[in-house]
Formats: sequence, structure tokens, C-alpha cells
Amino acid sequence: MKMSKVKPVYFSSATRITTTAIAFVMFILMLILNGCANEGGEQAAIDCSGVSLSFTDDVFPVIQSSCVKSGCHGAGSNNGPGELLTFSQISKAKSSIRSSVSSGEMPRDGRLSANEKNTILCWIENGASNN
Repeated sequence: MKMSKVKPVYFSSATRITTTAIAFVMFILMLILNGCANEGGEQAAIDCSGVSLSFTDDVFPVIQSSCVKSGCHGAGSNNGPGELLTFSQISKAKSSIRSSVSSGEMPRDGRLSANEKNTILCWIENGASNN
């Protein structure tokens, strides 16, 4: 049996350029998709030491303006933890609130500033006092 010699395959310069362009575009797409995948991930750890927050003055106004809306967590709501109208309801839902706020899942319109997120998260981190 005679073995034939395999001839090398040469690509034209146009083919090499096209292949390079495709590889470059795929690399850029991977970077973009990786960035998008990390947007909804857990928020980086925040330092809540020495932060003194009041439920009444700091936390409750943020929850009232961002969460207690028609169709969200207002009166009669069955969404997620349900109504978030009182300290008791909010305190019972603090684990769910922490997870949803830190991941960016809530509020659905995504309108919490970094300061508002940190206010809620630090209040929970520091014991979720009714003060």
C-alpha cells in the first residue's frame, strides 16, 4: 500500500484576513457578553462599619418610593415577599430584600442609586433595627 504525501493547504491573504476578522469579532463579543453576565451578579462587598442608619429616616423612604407601587409591594401584594408597608413586613422579608437589591433584580425598574442600595444593604447588615 502506497502512502500519499499530504500537501499543505495554503490560504490566500484574503482568507487569512477574513479568518482574523472573524476571530477578532468573536473575541469582542465574548468580552461584551461576559460583561453583561456580570452586571446582574452579586454586588461587591460594601463596608457598613460605622454606618448608622435609621429605619424611619433612611430606609423606609427608599422602600416607599421604590418598592411600594401599584403592582409591586403595595397593599394586597402577593409578589415575592408580599406587602412591604410596615417595619414588621420589611423585617421579615430582609433576606429576600438583601438578595434582590444586591443582585439588581429589584426594583424591576432598576432605579435605586448606589447610595440607596447601600442604605438598604447596610441597614440589614447592621441588624435591621426599628429606629
